[in-house]
Amino acid sequence: QVQLVESGGGLVQAGGSLRLSCAASGIIIKINDMGWYRQAPGKQRELVAAITSGGNTNYADSAKGRFTISRDNAKNTVYLQMNSLKPDDTAIYYCNADVQTYSGTYYYSRNYWGQGTQATVAS
Repeated sequence: QVQLVESGGGLVQAGGSLRLSCAASGIIIKINDMGWYRQAPGKQRELVAAITSGGNTNYADSAKGRFTISRDNAKNTVYLQMNSLKPDDTAIYYCNADVQTYSGTYYYSRNYWGQGTQATVAS
């Protein structure tokens, strides 16, 4: 079984910064794409940023220029540095990862979600 655990959320004033972390644990053969999604009250979950195992990144328009996604493959961890935060960034932020794992008898790939971490930006 694989688990993703996020940390780093909190309350910050507009213009401030937060750094989110997400660590994967369990039987991990390889982690392919990793990403951060967010869901604000009354809205659908949306992609914020994604990163491949090779380090290629993709950002939502709302995140470009303010957020930076990175990963440490040795630690099975992905980060999201969020700067110049706005009240509209208030949401629960979820980590996502495509993981190759092992059941004990066979290898398989599966998509996993973290439990989410709340980020609140006060105006």
